[in-house]
Amino acid sequence: MIQWEWGAPERHLCMLVDCVFNPTVGCHLLDIPLFLCHNTSIETFAMKLRPHQQASLDAMLRASRGTLLCPTGGGKTLIAIMNLIARLNASQGGLTAVVVCPRLLLVNQLCEEYLQVIDTKNVHILHVHSGDTHHFSTTKSDKIALFNNTARAAGESCIIFTTYHSLHRIVEAGVDIDVAYFDEAHNATSKQFFPKTAMVSQMADACYFFTATPRQSKNPMGRGMNNKLVFGDVLHSVPAQELIESGSIIPPSIQIHEQPSVARTKSNAADCDSTTVLEIIDNLDDTAGQKVLVAAPSSKIIWGMVAQTAMLQDLADRGYDVLHITSKYGAYVNKTKVNREVFFYTLTAWGKDPNRKFVVFHYSILSEGMNVPGLTHCVLLRNLNIVEMAQTIGRVIRMNVDDARDIAEGRITPGDLGNYRKPFGFVTVPIYGNYGAQIQKRLQAVVDAIFVKGVPPASIIA
Repeated sequence: MIQWEWGAPERHLCMLVDCVFNPTVGCHLLDIPLFLCHNTSIETFAMKLRPHQQASLDAMLRASRGTLLCPTGGGKTLIAIMNLIARLNASQGGLTAVVVCPRLLLVNQLCEEYLQVIDTKNVHILHVHSGDTHHFSTTKSDKIALFNNTARAAGESCIIFTTYHSLHRIVEAGVDIDVAYFDEAHNATSKQFFPKTAMVSQMADACYFFTATPRQSKNPMGRGMNNKLVFGDVLHSVPAQELIESGSIIPPSIQIHEQPSVARTKSNAADCDSTTVLEIIDNLDDTAGQKVLVAAPSSKIIWGMVAQTAMLQDLADRGYDVLHITSKYGAYVNKTKVNREVFFYTLTAWGKDPNRKFVVFHYSILSEGMNVPGLTHCVLLRNLNIVEMAQTIGRVIRMNVDDARDIAEGRITPGDLGNYRKPFGFVTVPIYGNYGAQIQKRLQAVVDAIFVKGVPPASIIA
């Protein structure tokens, strides 16, 4: 029986460098009940999986390839982790696992989530991407092969964390892959990433794809997730209502902010949108408007809102801090430019602080995959595609950490929204005289698909 202490620094032995892992991300990111965070055995931990997680895990153990569909907030990462733990425990002489995610911003977060749960004795961590990491990292095929093969020659395991963009480096390295896990797997259907995904699917002994928003092709042999040769069968699909009733997520509440007399144009967009954000916040109660995510129309408009209007001061007067991040202008905490590591550390810390109020602006960076704890509200200032809409809704339907604790300890009945501190995830769409109505219609269609019909929103590619 393997046991570990959470929160204590763990020394991880690498073949080429020494790395020190110091967990900094709370267990709520994995949807792990707090009572499991200390001296918990793998066997006990596995028994505490939620029913939909256990059903997904069972399906994975019966098949060597396939897709798992689960709404955002349903704990897909933990399902993958528990599958990997089972494989590590059963392996004779170690194994090689590959974990793939869509963004550099996600890869370290995902690695931390895995290492919070996995016992790293005789397990070596390799990162294959161009971003910063505390672990050994390379994009050179010969070094990838050397790292992995050295670990395997010693009878030990290697977990490789990479992005879709860098996946081809692992293919070129020619390592033997025992199991691969694709996070936010709808990204694998792009023209750029599909060929290497297909190669890994055939190279690996086992391959699993996780998403809340599958993309399908009209051609079943195309690059859609209905190509069973690459993505396998759908092993398990979890309806959102099941997650709501089990106390895993909360339903969204779509709200309309009408400004019928206002004409929004390119020249007044920054002024118009900053005024809209302030008005929306002023109409929220303290519960709904503590931590607000704003999906802006462009990086340029975000910069115009924070640099050319009085919005920063107006929000400060209302007790709100402001964060904004774009690939063009970088990351800011209030008026201070910071690196991305500081930005996300601050965002995570403030998200966990029940007394902190903030508004975070982005164009697309935070739409997918990123775990931002505590978000209560989202404002859509731009039109999103179906996948982006579903992913953005997913940012605000995660359980309040205190509600999750009370459910785990029996003080609140799962699904009893009336007794939740956070019963809904609020999403507001502003509608101007000439803009916004179409966004509202498409958003409602996505919500109806996920939360009424209980199916992932339809997304078709060529």
